Amino acid sequence: MRILLTRTDRVGDLILSTPAIATVRRSFPDAHITMLCSEYNAVVMERNTDVDETVALDAQCKPAAFGAQFQNQLDIAIALAPLTRDFTIVGATRAKQRVGYTYARRYLSRLTAGFYLTELALSSADPALCEKHPERPVIHEVEQLLNVVALAGARERIPDLRIDITDADRDAVAFLPESPVVFHLGVRWFTKGSTLENALQIISELREFGLPVVVTYGPECNAQAAAIRDAGSADAVVGGLSFHQWAAAFERAACIVTVDTGATHVASAMRRPTVVAFEHRYFRLSSQEWAPYRVAHALVRKPAAATPASLAQLRRDVHNAVASLL
Repeated sequence: MRILLTRTDRVGDLILSTPAIATVRRSFPDAHITMLCSEYNAVVMERNTDVDETVALDAQCKPAAFGAQFQNQLDIAIALAPLTRDFTIVGATRAKQRVGYTYARRYLSRLTAGFYLTELALSSADPALCEKHPERPVIHEVEQLLNVVALAGARERIPDLRIDITDADRDAVAFLPESPVVFHLGVRWFTKGSTLENALQIISELREFGLPVVVTYGPECNAQAAAIRDAGSADAVVGGLSFHQWAAAFERAACIVTVDTGATHVASAMRRPTVVAFEHRYFRLSSQEWAPYRVAHALVRKPAAATPASLAQLRRDVHNAVASLL
């Protein structure tokens, strides 16, 4: 049996797909499984032995042309992302079973899915429906993906997120203090209801717990990280880590504080308690569909506007959330 899985969007989404990938492997132990990623998110699968090969889709390659390379070769093709690109790849393979999912109110996707897929799952996750019917729970993306692969016969569920770190990764971050509060610096700390100055205050107030404070960041936050380093309120401000070293840094943490980004799911894969500040808009949806998975966590809502009162409330909310997890 030959199986193709595709997920060509973000790092965090691919981390959330690892239980579904493991479920496919457990359910079809003798199959040859190819994982198609984007060049951006392929690092998640770099060491994952639940697949036989990982292929990164070249940005210049047309999805239909890529999928056509597998014509008459596959038994199952599964789009793990609800994207036209992934649907197109899966459809072009003409595999016997072609499976994917979309959202209930994406009517055009539902209408056209029959051109690409043989089975289509629907997710009820929808911002408008969440606001109108707050009593209706939203399924977590991990659970949605497990339901998707079940349509292809993969029903021996493996619920754990997976990132494979090594002792070499741990050694690379051994200079960091033990059991810190890790604050991950993401762009959303500085936009739409939050500011750099407020993030600096949050970091400073984290010291009240008597634990070291470590700040991690990616290249998109170089300027802000320099300001935080200059402020001197963190014990370490660390960038330039590889993906797996970053995960190893999270593994050391007593608690992780982040905005809604891939860091949330790296923290879950490392099984660390996590505080997530979600955007004010679509909070009901995001805080359920992309919450930390199977770890202790606390969720806060960023304010709609960065007023002094609302920023002070955000700081209190983060402080109380960390206190509840330590």
